[in-house]
Amino acid sequence: MRKTKAVEAKASLRQYVPTTKRMTHDTLKQMLAQHKMIYIKPDIGMFGNGVIRVEQTEAVAGKEKENIVEPLYRYQSGVKVRKFKTFDEMYTSIIKLTKNRPYLTQKGIHLLKHKGNRFDLRVMVQQTPTRAWETTGVIGRVAHPSKIVTNFHNGGTLKSVETLLRSYLPISQRKGYVRKLQGLGQQVAQAIHARYKGVKEIGVDVALDHELHPWILEVNTSPDPYIFQRLSDKSIFYKMRRYARAYNRPVKKS
Repeated sequence: MRKTKAVEAKASLRQYVPTTKRMTHDTLKQMLAQHKMIYIKPDIGMFGNGVIRVEQTEAVAGKEKENIVEPLYRYQSGVKVRKFKTFDEMYTSIIKLTKNRPYLTQKGIHLLKHKGNRFDLRVMVQQTPTRAWETTGVIGRVAHPSKIVTNFHNGGTLKSVETLLRSYLPISQRKGYVRKLQGLGQQVAQAIHARYKGVKEIGVDVALDHELHPWILEVNTSPDPYIFQRLSDKSIFYKMRRYARAYNRPVKKS
C-alpha cells in the first residue's frame, strides 16, 4: 500500500493506477458494487500467491419474476471457484481463506488475451552504472488457462511483448507503444525512488485494457530478472545482469 501511495504522489501517474484500498468488509462491498470485478491480494506477497478474483454478477430469479434480478457473488482462488447468494456469506468465506492477514482490494482490469488466455506485462527498470534510470526490458506473461494470475512461477507462460501486441496494433505503431511503456516504467521508478532511496531496480506489472490503456497493478522492488532469459534476444538479460552487479545485487543462478 505504501508503494501504491508513492506512485500516486506523482500526479502524471495517477491515471494509470487502479483504485486500491485496504480490504475491509465495507471497502470490498463498495468497490465490488462499483466495479463488478475486483482483485484482492496480500499486502505482502510473491509470485501471485494468495491473489483472489472476486465478481458480482446478476442472475435472473426465475421466469415468473423475469423483471427481478439478484446479485450473485463468486470468487476464484487458484483454480477453485466458489459461489454465494449473499455478500456476507462470501466475505465470511474470504476471511477464513485469508486468515485475517492484511489484504488490499483493487479495481479489476479486464486483461487483453493471447490465444484465449489473459496476459499482462512486466516492465523492468534499473539504475545504470551512472545512476540514471533505464527500462532494460519488457516481457509478456500469459496466464495458465485455469488460473487468474499470470506469474511464471504460478504456471504462466512468457512471451515477447511484440508477439502479444501483434493482434492489437499494426507493426507501424508497436515500437512507439513499447517506448511509451518504457517511459512509464522510468516514471514509476523515479516516484518510488523519491520515497525509498535504497531502491535500485523495480519490476512494474502492467495490465492493458481493451483500449490499450496501461494500468499499474503492482511495483516489485525485488524483481526476478531471470524471466528475461526466456527471450530470444539474450543481450537484454546480460545488460540486466551487468547493471545489477554495478549496484551490488547478488546475481545467482535462477
